[in-house]
Amino acid sequence: MRAPWCILAMLLYTFCGVTDTQKRPGTTLAERVQQLTDMSNKRAVLRFNANKFRDFVKATPRNYSVVIMFTAMAPQRQCQVCRHASDEYTIVANSFRYSQSYSNKLFFAVVDFDEGSDVFQMLRLNTAPVFIHFPPKGKPKNADTMDIQRIGFAAETLAKWIAERTDVQIRVFRPPNYSGTLALIVLFGIVAAFLYLRRNNLEFLYNKNMWGMGALFFCFAMTSGQMWNHIRGPPFIHKNQNGQIAYVHGSSQGQFVLETYIVMFLNAAVVLGMILLTEAARGKGDPKKRKIFAVAGLILVSVFFSLLLSVFRTKTQGYPYSFLFK
Repeated sequence: MRAPWCILAMLLYTFCGVTDTQKRPGTTLAERVQQLTDMSNKRAVLRFNANKFRDFVKATPRNYSVVIMFTAMAPQRQCQVCRHASDEYTIVANSFRYSQSYSNKLFFAVVDFDEGSDVFQMLRLNTAPVFIHFPPKGKPKNADTMDIQRIGFAAETLAKWIAERTDVQIRVFRPPNYSGTLALIVLFGIVAAFLYLRRNNLEFLYNKNMWGMGALFFCFAMTSGQMWNHIRGPPFIHKNQNGQIAYVHGSSQGQFVLETYIVMFLNAAVVLGMILLTEAARGKGDPKKRKIFAVAGLILVSVFFSLLLSVFRTKTQGYPYSFLFK
C-alpha cells in the first residue's frame, strides 16, 4: 500500500525541484556566463546585491574572474573618496569593455553597502572603498585585495593591478576633459585684459616681491606632492578599524592629501623664518625691529624644521635624527 504513495511523493519532489531550479538565475555555468555577458553589454560595471553576489561570485564552478568594488555611495555615508574611486573604476571597466581584449573571462561589479550589507559582513569589511579580485578557482588571497593606501586607486593603477591578477592587459582610455583647457584660456584672457587696462603703468611687472612669492608658491606646490596626488589619487585621510584617523601615511611609499597640505605649510613656515633671518642680517633699519625679526625667524626655523623631521621619521622607520621633537 505504501508503494504508490512513495512513487507519488518522489514525483512531486522531482517536479518541485526542477521548477525551483528553473526559477533560480544561473543554475549552470553557461547560463551564469551568458547572464553576466548580457548585463555587461548594457553596463560596464554591474551592480550586485547579496543574492547576485551569491549567484555569480560564490557559486561554483566558475571559469571567470570578477573584480568588485565595495563602496558606500549614499550621501548619508559621507564617503567623499568613494565617488572619486567609482569614477576611476568606471574608466577601467569602460576601457576593458571597448578594447580588443574584451571577453567573458573578466567582469566588473560594484557592491554598495546599503544594497549588500550582508556581503560586507560575510567578507568582514568595515571600510570603503575596497577592491577585491575573485579568481576563477579558490578564494581570494591577500594579494587579491588592492592596497589603495599604498598605491592609490587611479585608473592606470587599477589596470596594472588587474593585469597582475588576471593577465588581462587593459589600456586605459580617459574621456576627454576640456575643463583644464577652458580654465587656462579664461586665465590667459583675464591676464591679457588686466595688462591691457594697465598698459600705461606696467612697473608692477618689475616687482621682485611679487615674482618671488609666485616662485615660492610654485615650489611649495611641487615639493609637497600635489602631482603625486593627481597621479595616484590617494584618500584625503585614513580611518583605521579602531576609528582612529591618520593624517600622515606610515610609509615612504604613500601619502594622504591632507599630509601634502601639512608639508606645504611646514615648508612655508621654514621659508618665512629664513626670510626674517635674512632681513635681520641685512644691517639696515630699526635695530629693535631687526632683533624681533631675528628671534621670530629663529623660532620659526627651529620649530617647523623639527616638525618636518618628525614627519620624515614617521614615514621612514629607523631614521635616527631629530631636533626638538621626536
